[in-house]
Amino acid sequence: MKNPPRLNFAHLPTPIEHLSRLSEHLSAQLYVKRDDQTGLAFGGNKTRKLEFLVAEAQTQGAKTLISAGAAQSNHCRQTAAAAARYGFDCILVLTGDEPDQPSANLLLDKLFGARIVWVTDRNDRDRILQQAYEQSLASGGVPYLVPYGGSSPTGALGYTFALEELMAQDSSFDWIIFATSSGGTHAGLTLGKRLFGFDGQILGISIDEDENWLKSHVSTLASDASALLGEREKFSLTDVQATDAYCKAGYGVLTDLEREAVQLFAKYEGLLLDPVYTGRAAGGMFDLIRKGFFKPTDKVLFWHTGGTPSLFADKYSFEIV
Repeated sequence: MKNPPRLNFAHLPTPIEHLSRLSEHLSAQLYVKRDDQTGLAFGGNKTRKLEFLVAEAQTQGAKTLISAGAAQSNHCRQTAAAAARYGFDCILVLTGDEPDQPSANLLLDKLFGARIVWVTDRNDRDRILQQAYEQSLASGGVPYLVPYGGSSPTGALGYTFALEELMAQDSSFDWIIFATSSGGTHAGLTLGKRLFGFDGQILGISIDEDENWLKSHVSTLASDASALLGEREKFSLTDVQATDAYCKAGYGVLTDLEREAVQLFAKYEGLLLDPVYTGRAAGGMFDLIRKGFFKPTDKVLFWHTGGTPSLFADKYSFEIV
């Protein structure tokens, strides 16, 4: 197996914890993998991806990291932190209107020294992102474009090796449940399952994307990521498990599903979820448990992908309790 360039700044391995009180409450066998504790700027799943992405940027001689996301993007927060740590300039193209006072992730973006470019319409974001890249290039910035969500073949490697890490800790889980959106985490786990022989099932609960799009995108991304490690592996739609049953309300829209999940994790385990990603994925998992989707004997691992600073965003802080 090839060894692509990688930095080592994540706090790994992240712990696995038994959710004993929540398991009793829901009559299930629930565990959590704490990737909210990866260490970089309040942690999260993007830290694993950035170990490979920032290393790639360094090998290309880049001086500026450029990326994009929502106004409260967890990915952009961690990208800005990685840029600060390794001496890059950082430009973030964020969707929305600039608030009078920054809060939560946006406050952290500014603390890390990122330059924010605002775009009102999400449909214009790719154009503005490319424009920012070209302007940086023209001014000698030597930019590196960090893909949306860190979800490129390079970024997906973070979760390929995360699956290897999990198996060294405990390979007996029947299910891995997690939030999926841009597909990098999903693709990495899918590739890791094959490479390292994980026998359990991997189910991504969509935050905002159509199930068919996810299966197509993730299978392609996993195939492309495999080529960075050696011989290309072919993944098909049937290799990817995803459900879009819980994202109909729209991206970042707080409903009773997310609210209950955040509250139950806090009440029974003293563990914080975010209202956008982990709250929605955990809410979907709770619904599947109540519908009898899992067997009573199944060991179910919820992979906590971080995002807790979003709890303190003005949009959610008064509505979550």
